Amino acid sequence: MPDLIHSLQGRDLGHLRVVASLWGIELNAPDGHTALPLLVKAMLDRRLMLEIVESLPAEAQTCLKTILAHEGRLTWALFVRRFGGIREMGPGRRDRERPYLSPISPAEILWYRGLIGRAFLKDDDQAEPQEYAYIPEEFLPWLPALQTGEEEPPGRQASPIECAAPIPANDRILDHACTLLAARRIGLDGESLERAGWGIPVDILAALLSSAGLVDENRIPLPEPTRAFLEARRADSLALLANGWLQSDTFNELRLVPGIVCEGEWRNHPLDTRQKLLSMVAKVPPQTWWNLPAFVAAVRERMPDFQRPAGDYDSWLIRRKEDGESLIGNRHWDDVDGALVRFIITGPLHWLGIVDLASSRLEAVPGAFRLTAWAPALLKGEAPVGLAREDSLFQATTDGRLTLPVSTARAVRYQVARFCQWDGEDAESYQFRITPASLERARSQGLRAGQLINLMRRYASAPPTPALTQSIERWEENGIQVTLEPAILLRVKTPEILAALRRTPAARFLGDPLNPTTIMIHEGAVDKVMKALSGLGYLSEARLESQPESRS
Repeated sequence: MPDLIHSLQGRDLGHLRVVASLWGIELNAPDGHTALPLLVKAMLDRRLMLEIVESLPAEAQTCLKTILAHEGRLTWALFVRRFGGIREMGPGRRDRERPYLSPISPAEILWYRGLIGRAFLKDDDQAEPQEYAYIPEEFLPWLPALQTGEEEPPGRQASPIECAAPIPANDRILDHACTLLAARRIGLDGESLERAGWGIPVDILAALLSSAGLVDENRIPLPEPTRAFLEARRADSLALLANGWLQSDTFNELRLVPGIVCEGEWRNHPLDTRQKLLSMVAKVPPQTWWNLPAFVAAVRERMPDFQRPAGDYDSWLIRRKEDGESLIGNRHWDDVDGALVRFIITGPLHWLGIVDLASSRLEAVPGAFRLTAWAPALLKGEAPVGLAREDSLFQATTDGRLTLPVSTARAVRYQVARFCQWDGEDAESYQFRITPASLERARSQGLRAGQLINLMRRYASAPPTPALTQSIERWEENGIQVTLEPAILLRVKTPEILAALRRTPAARFLGDPLNPTTIMIHEGAVDKVMKALSGLGYLSEARLESQPESRS
């Protein structure tokens, strides 16, 4: 931080005399160059400095406390928004109007007393310097006396009505992750998964898996990390996902916020943004329901530029998805920055088991949150305690249908999914079906049908029936032995009608005869055959019912 002499350097003699008069210091010097070291020496008196601070109006003391709470500096844009500006005026106008006697803001009060400086400063992790309001270096050790107690938590506690309908956090993200990894491994698209109603969008879950190092750049599971993730205890797996998110500089929440669209080549810094916001979340009392709108308002008051370098609200091209309205400028803070705060709390923090949510009534938008008992461990990337075991056996029926409880080991379900067709899920279980197509897909990936039989013998509640085992083994040896297909049959009263039809151009649409008055016709040829019959003088009627294809 710049020291006091650099803070006052460049001020004219008149300005230095104003500072001296407000401190009660006699300053007899012919010019600013001579006056500056004399004034600084007199100001570096701890007792005098504290007397000046104690005599400040309450709003000016609050300003100093706020800067002190931010390690002695605030970006100039944020400082001006919170504590007002400093009127720009030359020496002549200043001496005529004497603004230091009637300051318009806390900023002017501190400015004319030399208690704050203004400069461009640069951190090691910043590409460009930013302009800050700061407290001179020598004053910082003396100012903690301003702190009469710990900073108040951001926002307020939620009322009982505001948290009447709780939405507890859980670890189901681990089960959804297993399903998505299996789906990506067998080439299943995400549309059917979206219909499962997980609460977490598939693309966001995929991004979390990427942050945890479980998938490659094409989001295909990496074999060894995936195996370790699925075989680990649930607590360790949840910690892996949480830590991957906490440390990720590629998981960009801003570009995932529902309802807004980010355009252009500008870049934000999601890791820095996440860490700043989590520092605010950490100040909320543990396991206490906290009002979400009040928390968002506190972030806006205390740290509005948490994701904006140098308070830049004009270069990021962001639009509202619904109507395309531009959301550029500080006036749209709640639409963009506030929406990001709400998304991180009701999204990743909730999905990863770190916060519970609540609303005033069922199906209402969450208006409260609280840190869970798992939060202290997960926020440090450590495994929490109290997660369920994965030791349930599954059921397998003779017709090849498998039902796996949610508490079945994820590694087992992942392997079963590679052999089977996924038939859906509910709150209690996952449903699969063994089909020739699913077995062929597994074989194309280097798996053997015998491995599926071994899985069922080891992890099913009862050994697979001889009939099921035999059908799988026969398929592996001979392929499909029975095919069920839909067919369209033409039935006539007499064989003569079929004979007449065979003499028409429609004969090419006729298939194999089943008896003298019944014959199969090709798919899509019904209208052509009926037209030919009409030409022969026969009225016909189509009675068609579509049936799903079934193979065994």
